[in-house]
Amino acid sequence: MAAATLCAVAGAVPVKGDKVQLHLLETSDVHGSFFPHDFITGKPLAGSMARISHYVDSLRKGCPDQVVLLDNGDILQGRPLSYYYNFVAASNENIAASVINYMKFDAQSYGNHDIEAGHKVYDKWADEVACPSLGANILDAATRLPHAVPYTVINRSGVKVAVLGLITPAIPNWLAEDLWSGLSFTPMVESARYWVDFLERNEKPDVIVGLFHSGYEGGITTDTYSENAVAQVAREVPGFDVIFCGHDHRRHNSMDKVCDGSQVLVLNPANNAMTVAQATISLEHDGSRWTVTARDGELVDVRNTPVDQKFMEHFAAQVSEVDKWVNRPIGTLTRDIASRDCFFGNSAFGDMILKLMLDITGADVAVSAPLQADAVLSKGPVTVGNMFDLYRYENDLYVMQLTGAELHRFLEMSYGMWVNTMTSPGDHIMRVNNSGKGVWFEMPTYNFDSALGIDYEVDVTKPEGQRVKILRMTGGQPFDENKTYNVAMNSYRANGGGELVTRGAGIPKEQIDSRITFRSKVNMRTELMKAIEKQGVINPQPASNWRFVPEKWTKPALKRDRALLFSK
Repeated sequence: MAAATLCAVAGAVPVKGDKVQLHLLETSDVHGSFFPHDFITGKPLAGSMARISHYVDSLRKGCPDQVVLLDNGDILQGRPLSYYYNFVAASNENIAASVINYMKFDAQSYGNHDIEAGHKVYDKWADEVACPSLGANILDAATRLPHAVPYTVINRSGVKVAVLGLITPAIPNWLAEDLWSGLSFTPMVESARYWVDFLERNEKPDVIVGLFHSGYEGGITTDTYSENAVAQVAREVPGFDVIFCGHDHRRHNSMDKVCDGSQVLVLNPANNAMTVAQATISLEHDGSRWTVTARDGELVDVRNTPVDQKFMEHFAAQVSEVDKWVNRPIGTLTRDIASRDCFFGNSAFGDMILKLMLDITGADVAVSAPLQADAVLSKGPVTVGNMFDLYRYENDLYVMQLTGAELHRFLEMSYGMWVNTMTSPGDHIMRVNNSGKGVWFEMPTYNFDSALGIDYEVDVTKPEGQRVKILRMTGGQPFDENKTYNVAMNSYRANGGGELVTRGAGIPKEQIDSRITFRSKVNMRTELMKAIEKQGVINPQPASNWRFVPEKWTKPALKRDRALLFSK
């Protein structure tokens, strides 16, 4: 989209009949994709803030007082660069703050993966950024007053743009309490309704923008929270002109009808700095205030946009420093391993993680899912950087007590999200869909947990909830549904993430803390890295403790669906 054709003079007093266009830009779920290369492989990245910087500058040069730049959270985690500045060089200004400040963002919101970094990291980051960090539904648990800045008002060409920030309220159901201690999170619809009314009465803005770290719809919904409530806010809360969303990594562009008959533009640029969500708003002055006359939404693909060379020069020292750290060798792999193998049975990639979890904790059973659907670690030296492909997020390692029956139900729910019920040999074995954006799994793959420490079969001809047959403990001991087992898992899962522990195993949320018998002192990736360094040479092999049956159907079906999902 070209720069605005209706350019106003900054500071000029508008008069009746004046017209102006504003460009509101959003990045979201950047996950540390700041620079145009992968620190692990050196290969080009599909998206980066260095390219977005070039695009934003091109708009600002055309009409400098008509661009509003917003980031929608989940910027603190996802790449080695982020981890380095969060936890290794933590006394330096966080690279996420440095990038936000360099690009002159007008506001940012909190994301759930920002909160997951812990108070020490995200409180420091919020202090370092030059723009407001928004979160109207993040409250002080004791006073019930806003902990974060609820909103900000930005003036562009005489137009008052109010930006209200919200976050998915599911945080307490995913993360350990020490990460969000002292905070509480209110439902999005309730918060949006209160603050829109507040803004209209007290600020009288010309444009109201929602900056919501939540998906459009779907995700997990319980009696206490809705993970992705943007569509509900858009339809039930009048007053917004534009809502920017994120969190679910799904591109979205719609004009939604509101309950009062008005319309709101809803945009989501997805993740990893490949796309910018751009709302172009046309306004006309009626002599007393501005009126919105048109809104246009666009998802701007920046993957072929030139890199901002001044951006790269500015951060050259940080790039060099992180490159050295990332490339430090910690061990050796004797073979290639790929996370895609995890979906189709025992895999060297997944079982290596599970085995290390058992070795570290001494638990009876370990459960884990691939955190990246298509990560590869190559034979040869393993570096610090490779660990971010092996284990992406800063989860901790926990041990939780589950009865055999609870573990059984946990696995039934996991495979229920992952596996189809086959009624004929030609059916899909995987739950897949084709939304027009390519064939992929219906459900988030980071909830597809398998187990090590027990031998079991998954009968895909049986209905959901009746597929998993646990045969024995690995090693030959009987498996007892009434016995209590120590089960290693990550902190996201143990705290209720994905609902495998709560809705699946059936453990009430209030009982979770009493079931946890071990919490690692450092994050799980670091625990895995220490274990690899100690062993030196790792020879990962698939275990043989579980399989899909009946194999006459499942073997051909697995081959078909693997080709369908990973043919690109």
